[in-house]
Amino acid sequence: MQVISDLRALWPLTGFRRLFAVRLVSQASDGMFQVGLATLFFFSPENASTATGVAAAFAVLLLPFTLVGPWAGVLLDRWRRRQVLLYGNLVRVALTLVIAVVMLTSGVGPAVYVLALVTLSVNRFLLAALSASLPKVVDGPLLLTANSLTPTLGAAAAGLGGALGFLLGTLLPTGRAGDALSLVAAAGVMACASALTTRLTPDQLGPDERAAGTDVRAALGELARGLVAGARYLVARRTPAHALGIMALHRFCYGAVFISSILISRNLLSDPADPAAGLATFGTVLVASAAGFALAVVLTPVLSPRVGPHVWVVLCLGLAVVSQVVLAVTVSLPVVLGTGAALGLAAQGAKIAVDTIVQRDTVDAYRGRAFSLYDVMYNAAFVGAAALAAVALPDTGWSPALFAALAAVYLAGAVAFARAPRTPAPVDAPPLGAPA
Repeated sequence: MQVISDLRALWPLTGFRRLFAVRLVSQASDGMFQVGLATLFFFSPENASTATGVAAAFAVLLLPFTLVGPWAGVLLDRWRRRQVLLYGNLVRVALTLVIAVVMLTSGVGPAVYVLALVTLSVNRFLLAALSASLPKVVDGPLLLTANSLTPTLGAAAAGLGGALGFLLGTLLPTGRAGDALSLVAAAGVMACASALTTRLTPDQLGPDERAAGTDVRAALGELARGLVAGARYLVARRTPAHALGIMALHRFCYGAVFISSILISRNLLSDPADPAAGLATFGTVLVASAAGFALAVVLTPVLSPRVGPHVWVVLCLGLAVVSQVVLAVTVSLPVVLGTGAALGLAAQGAKIAVDTIVQRDTVDAYRGRAFSLYDVMYNAAFVGAAALAAVALPDTGWSPALFAALAAVYLAGAVAFARAPRTPAPVDAPPLGAPA
């Protein structure tokens, strides 16, 4: 397999091995923590049985990715990244233990939401630090290999951590004690990630020249101006902006369906008084959705080059329309599983094609900013979907009117994107490294 051969090529690099170990353990703890939160927020007997509760929990889970991501680089160019990984994980340990104590004493309340928001923001910052550190332990042609390999295996480690967290949730007693113990277990893995960081020297991960004497506020202002310039370029270029717009619309609709599936699994297809049964049902829905994602990974590289990425996006949106029409007519476990798989295929297939359009039609001087904006829009759209769900969904999660409206939105998006230009407009861009 290609992954194994790539890993063999990188394994002789001691610095890479040590940083890679930190990534795997850190992301495994991320998975455990996030599944612990998901169980706590969505499938505990006293929590998140309403659309408003689920929406608020999703806002907590996703806002860090929206707010922290674009700005992390400013601080990572000023602080020693090894120390960020060391102390950042220790901060996560402390915060997670505090959440566990608050859970035991007070249950889920504003304090838990705030602490979870801060902890997930630290998680996002650590992921940025891991990526920024990679060129300090790998160079030359192997850097490209490392850049493609480490996020993939890191995501697998997060999935493994999530599976472990899910297993703990089934083995531990239900209620506050079980929720708190699962968070304590996640804190233990975070502590292991911090300990593994000590195998790297304090200056090994850079930055080589720390901008300690510069004004962080000025640097943040410069970054904001750069993002604005990037947005203007993408709009002038046309095709990347249209691709990002359709991605945000797709993500918004997908988020609303995802939130409704949590409520349907817990309150409609299962006994609302038995959160464990709701969790098992939702796990089945996630498996169906993951199957759709996997099918998209197989089909998109084959079909998208033949029909073109723009046409492939339109076809994916058409599949999404069909899935919402079916959900508007009837709801049952087979229907939810089938539409979940279809929507997973549509969402991931469209995302891969949008990635291709943005990469292909954006010059390198703006590509980093394009994907920073991509990240913000991708997660902000889901937060917007949470807000929609809070006001539009009943507590059972099934609203024929909402699903019909989502089908109409998907159809309008497909028509608009089919009519959008497929060739980027010529735009003068500064040479690589020049200020925009």
